[in-house]
Amino acid sequence: MIPAPAASLAALATALLPAPALALAQDASPVAQAPAPDTAPSEQEQAASGRNTIVVVGTRVAGEVETAAPPVKELDEEDVASYGAGSFAELLDALAPETGSGRGRGGGRPVILLNGQRISSFRELRDYPPEAIRKVEILPEEVALQFGFRPDQRVVNFILKDNYRATTVELEVGAPTGGGFSTNEQSASLLKLAGKSRLNLKLGFTDASPLSEAERGIVQPPLTGAVVASDPDPVRFRTLLPDTKGVEANANWARPVGAGTLSLNATLEKAYSRSQFGLNSATLSDPTGPTARNVLFPGPLTRRGETGTVSLGGGYNSNLGDWRLSATADYRHVDAMTRTDNRADAGALQALVDAGRLSPSAALPLEALSIPPDTVATSKTDTATSLLTLVGRPFELPAGEASLTLKAGLDYTALESRSTRTPGATNLDRSDLQAGANLDLPIASRRSGVLDSIGDLSLNLNGGLNRLSDFGTLTDWGGGLTWSPTERLSLQATYIAKDAAPGLADLGAPVILTPNVPVFDFARGETVLASVTTGGNPNLVKEKQRDWKLGLSWQLPFLERSNFVAEYFRNRSVDTTNGFPLLIPEIEAAFPGRVVRDAGGRLVSIDRRPVTFAEETGERLRYGFNLSGSFGKADPNAGREIDQTVRIGATGPVLDLIGGDATGSTPLARHGVELEGGGFHRGLGLRLSGRYTGGSRIDGDPLTGASGLDFAPIATFDLRLFADLGRIPGLAEKAPFLERSRLSLRVDNLFDAQQRVTDANGVVPLSYQSGFLDPRGRFFEVEIRKQF
Repeated sequence: MIPAPAASLAALATALLPAPALALAQDASPVAQAPAPDTAPSEQEQAASGRNTIVVVGTRVAGEVETAAPPVKELDEEDVASYGAGSFAELLDALAPETGSGRGRGGGRPVILLNGQRISSFRELRDYPPEAIRKVEILPEEVALQFGFRPDQRVVNFILKDNYRATTVELEVGAPTGGGFSTNEQSASLLKLAGKSRLNLKLGFTDASPLSEAERGIVQPPLTGAVVASDPDPVRFRTLLPDTKGVEANANWARPVGAGTLSLNATLEKAYSRSQFGLNSATLSDPTGPTARNVLFPGPLTRRGETGTVSLGGGYNSNLGDWRLSATADYRHVDAMTRTDNRADAGALQALVDAGRLSPSAALPLEALSIPPDTVATSKTDTATSLLTLVGRPFELPAGEASLTLKAGLDYTALESRSTRTPGATNLDRSDLQAGANLDLPIASRRSGVLDSIGDLSLNLNGGLNRLSDFGTLTDWGGGLTWSPTERLSLQATYIAKDAAPGLADLGAPVILTPNVPVFDFARGETVLASVTTGGNPNLVKEKQRDWKLGLSWQLPFLERSNFVAEYFRNRSVDTTNGFPLLIPEIEAAFPGRVVRDAGGRLVSIDRRPVTFAEETGERLRYGFNLSGSFGKADPNAGREIDQTVRIGATGPVLDLIGGDATGSTPLARHGVELEGGGFHRGLGLRLSGRYTGGSRIDGDPLTGASGLDFAPIATFDLRLFADLGRIPGLAEKAPFLERSRLSLRVDNLFDAQQRVTDANGVVPLSYQSGFLDPRGRFFEVEIRKQF
């Protein structure tokens, strides 16, 4: 039963944290300080002015980020409640349209702050219940520079309540309308906030059953030769989704230490997976022709995975005079093992057929099959990151104080992998020593009366160095302007110049030659069995990135707490590292020596190690509204891929990735729209999110007759309905247990939309069947949540 561990968590919290609630007192900091309100004029001063004066006094919430760039979005407690999220992680997922960056660099989650300060990792907060939030700020990418990060991710600042305590139990079950599999999750967590002291404990379990190709009606290409009706169908033994199980324990602790606050995190995770990829098979030939046989012996071909993860993190934030010190460190160790069945050798069966002792369609003597040992692959990954920042205001200009961020850090990554398929072990490691600075200079200020006729204007300058143990020195630098001609309108212009290194495995992975790999040859329009070389390429070079961003933020005068945001991005990269692209004639000509053909022109071998593209350019426009009202909210966002091209070699060819060319199996769409909105009233809530992706295509090759592919537009919608039972008037009085309880229903892909991909004849290629593209389809999930 889950309530038992929940009670134990509560008892442990009482022992570790002091019972008296401590008032939250934010350290004085140029980043998170709450300035005092301006002094109101006296009655005599008002009389002397000869007019009545209305004084608007505003105060900043302690923990807010002080920056010239306006927030993309802000949420108060009621706004947070309207999302019906069960944790900070769920809330961040719901906010993805606003927290994702359109810069085209980086990726993953945004920069996460707690009360305006850095943390070691999102693990410190991800299991907190959203009821602990006082306010959320979503800030543009440029703000990341103030905290020692590059400006390629937006910033999310969670501001907590002074005091809060809850033990939370959750149960979730889900299944698709198409059937075939189900999921369930159970978790128990505790959070106690007492001023600057925090304790969070969480234990969770997840389980998902497998989904087979047969349960989604997958059609496979016909086998060569005759078939035997009594043989088992392989589609029943190939999984689209694996059978998975997982357990996670997470602990977070923070307390005042000396003049600052120390936080620690520890997480243990264990995950298991099991997937199937068909049956042992054989093609037996006699004078009448070939016969394809499938056997369920010794069982379905299976891949089993097991992964264990240990994560440790810590952070310390304190004042050093007028400077704010922030030090964070994070370590992660991942142990992974994969055991894969190998196909049986059916040579002995063919020998029996050749000897006339076995008919290809008769019952097979399975003991004649030679079962090879499993392939076992293991890997160990160690990742350590550390970052030290100092933030202060070293001098004052006429328009205000300058803000300076100094940073230094050391990152380390080590990879060790082994496989019974290849001898020896692979060992790679990289250390990254970094240092940098960010300077914000106020140029004009209405508040200070300096050039106030033009509004507020500030200049940003930043630069940094990275020294990689296996690659050398990289540099980055940039600058930007933020101009607010009025209090409601803000304009930004940012330029970034950065060097980037190829990945550790891209450079140093062992070179492996694998024979008899199916490869589609676009030049001849045929699939052949070729020898394929994979591994690292030590000749890869440094990538140079040059990016522009222009942004506009306008607070709408006719709606409270609503704004319009528009952003234009232009990226240019030289000497980019990429996986070897589709084998088309232009690619083959651009990389001579990578492809070997026989005298008849048939493909013999291909070297698929990473390559360097000469240049990549892209332009994007992103815009959207954040609308608020007394009942609901709507956040429509749209984007357009204006241009995205790749120049493969110094003299070409140039591929237009939104005009029909592609380097992979999926093209880029020119248009995209995201919509997120909902309402919350008297305990009942609704959230609706939608995503539209415009049509796109991959052109065929008129020389070889290879068909092109058309990707139809697709729109998907997700719905969440929930009831905070304790907030429904009169309900908790009749049933006190329902206080602080929630019942939720979530429907993903509400209308079961599936993208349709067709060739020039209107036929869906086998690899683009809807069961492959979206095996889940429309998915229902019910959640019961109770807090104590």
